[in-house]
This record gives sequence, structure tokens and C-alpha cells, in this order.
Amino acid sequence: MGLTTGSTGRRAVDEGLAIKRQSPKEKVIAIAGNPNVGKSTVFNGLTGLNQHTGNWPGKTVANAQGRCQSGLHQYVLVDIPGAYSLMAHSAEEEVARNFICFGAHDGVVVVCDASCLERNLNLVLQTMEISGNVIVCVNLMDEARRKGINVDLQGLSRRLGVPVVGTIARKKKTLSVLLTALDGLMTSKVQHCRTIPYPKAIEEAIAVLTPAIAPIAGEERARWLSLKLLDGDELLLKEIDARYTVFHNKTVRAALIQAREILQKNELDGEHFKDAVVSSILKEAESICCETVAKEGKGYSEMDRRLDRMLTGKLVGYPVMFLLLCFVFWLTIVGANVPSQWLAEKLGVVQGWLSAAVLALGAPRWLHDMLVLGVYQVLAWVVSVMLPPMAIFFPLFTLLEDAGYLPRVAYNLDRPFKRCGACGKQALC
Repeated sequence: MGLTTGSTGRRAVDEGLAIKRQSPKEKVIAIAGNPNVGKSTVFNGLTGLNQHTGNWPGKTVANAQGRCQSGLHQYVLVDIPGAYSLMAHSAEEEVARNFICFGAHDGVVVVCDASCLERNLNLVLQTMEISGNVIVCVNLMDEARRKGINVDLQGLSRRLGVPVVGTIARKKKTLSVLLTALDGLMTSKVQHCRTIPYPKAIEEAIAVLTPAIAPIAGEERARWLSLKLLDGDELLLKEIDARYTVFHNKTVRAALIQAREILQKNELDGEHFKDAVVSSILKEAESICCETVAKEGKGYSEMDRRLDRMLTGKLVGYPVMFLLLCFVFWLTIVGANVPSQWLAEKLGVVQGWLSAAVLALGAPRWLHDMLVLGVYQVLAWVVSVMLPPMAIFFPLFTLLEDAGYLPRVAYNLDRPFKRCGACGKQALC
């Protein structure tokens, strides 16, 4: 499972949040980001370590630590698991959220992919709601240029109100600008948390709850804590109550009831509340990217839009998806019969030669049966049965992915999967 409250208990989680400093002058910096944006490469480049992380089921979820030094400060860098959002839906996102929200850090570096910045800003904006000490590291700048994407780093810094640096993590010399930005962040005044504009009813509910939370958690975190109390995430509520004991405060409980009544009157409770919050964050990210990211070339063509309307439409999208996937599986199963039979025949001929050679060498019968009928024959069966379907299936799905159809399949299946407690990203599984 990894490091979660449910699997290892609160003590283990709290120990994971507590970073051991070799001296009081050391600054603890969290390295956050979406999976596959080069976060661990940045970490390794700065610390000189060779940390390998993974986000697949069964991989231990934990925080890796390393140290580096700049001209002004010594840093303890904490490589936290990759997460798409602080609204945790998995073990790794829960660990990342807990460290960013409750860990004893002095700042957060959020690593982003320059080629898909809008998607990455979701995590950036949520992190900035919690802490003002944030640096945005726009990584993979070379990949973005190759795709004709230009990111205005200065404009992005102005819109976000925090330092923004561009890096190519594979080239360690480009990471010096990140260390310089860290030094600047540590010597500057603490920045204020970012305020994301939410719908009027949510803002009214937050305004009711914030004055009751501020004396307990401080002015800086009062707004974010109010938002999370209204969200109602049970795991996060337990973490909040364990640290701030908000539910033992009569003023907070009364304010929370009043705030929820406001949401109910405006039909923004439950899932509607979550959808409104996510929508507001995504709109803010889209607005920022429209001003700071430019793509050379034609961009999204009218033909692409027509394909989207057809392949993701209610009337045509599902039948096309069903027929195409059926065709792929039919071709994989039926089409593999011919090469499977051919391979079995050819490997059978080789088996005859191998059997004759082993017997000609005077090998005992038990050794012949073990090598020829055991090792070789079983291997030949596996190859002749498994290789042809794989050689057909994976290239076909690679073509569908390169053509941009697999994301449309995930989009089509997102709502049905959500009703089952899953999401469209699991469609291929």
C-alpha cells in the first residue's frame, strides 16, 4: 500500500512528515509535481542521488530525501510522490497532499511539463492556496520547443505572483537558476497564499467559516481550511481535526452548519460543490495559459473539432468505439491464428532437429526429455501462442494512440466508469 494513514497508522504518517535537519539553518523544500514531468530528475540533478520513484499499484509510496547546497543556504530536498491534484484519489496523492499541507517545509517547488502546462497548473494553483512560498519549475523546455510551444516565463510569474524558472533537468547546468530562485525565496518576505475566485455561494460560505477558523489555524490557512471543511473529504477532515481540533470548537461547528446551509440553498452541496471548485481552478489555469503559452502553427484544426464531435458524440461516439475495439480484438484473436500455426510448425521442425542432435550425442533419455520436451517444447508453445497476438495488438493500439483516439475512448467511458467508482483512465485496463 505504501505510506498512508489507513495502512500504517498516524504515527508512520507523522514520522514521514517530520524531516530531520542536521542544523537549524537547513531549509526543507518539497519537490512536487505531476507524474512523468521530470520531478525526480530535478531532485537527482540537485542532490546527486539516483532516486527512482514509481506510481503504479504495489510500489511503496514514500518521500525520498537528499541534500544540496547553494551559495547562501543548505537545503533538504524532499521528493514527494507524483500527484495530479491535492484532492487525493490514491495513496501517492494522499502522501503528497499531507506533506504539502502539513509537512514542516520552508517552501515547495512544483515541477511542471512545459508542453502541457495548463494541466499542470491545477496542482500549482492548489499548492499556492496553502502556501505562498512556492516556486514553479517549468521543466522539459526543450520538448516544448520541439513541439512549437513557447512559454512566457516572466508573464507566467506575473500572473501567478511567484518565481517561475525554466529548466531542462537532464542538463544539470540549467538547474542553477532553480537554486538561485530558492535562495531568493528564502531571503524574501513570506508571500501570501493565492486566492482563487469561486462561485458566489461558495465565497459566501467561506466568508462565514473563515472568521471561526482563523483564531485556531491562523489567517493564512483559514480560507483553505474553510474550503476543505466544506468539501467533506473524510480522510482530509481527520488530518485537519488531528492537527487543529476544529470539530471540538463550538464556534467552528456552528459556522460550518451555517455555511453548509448556504451551499444547500444554492444546490452546491456534495458532488456539485466539488465540481464547482474543480471547474473554478481549471478556468483559472486556462486563463493563465491563454496569456502565457503560445503554440506555433495552425494548432487545433476544424477537422479535429469535427472528429471530436463525431467520435465523442452521444449518437456516434459509442457505436464507433464499440465497433473499432471489437475489430481490434477480432483481428488480434482471429488474425493471430495464421502466424501462430506457422510458428508452431517451424518450431516443431527445429524440435525434431534438436531431439536428433541430443540423442546423437548420447544423452540419457531423462536429459533429452527435460531439455527437448520440457524446456524447448514449452518455450516453443508459449512463443507460438503469445507472440502473434502481442505483435498485432500492441502496434494497433499504438496506432490508435498516435492518432489521438485512445484519449477519446477514455473521455467516452469516463462517466460510466465514474458511476462504478473508477475513471476513464482505466478504460484500457
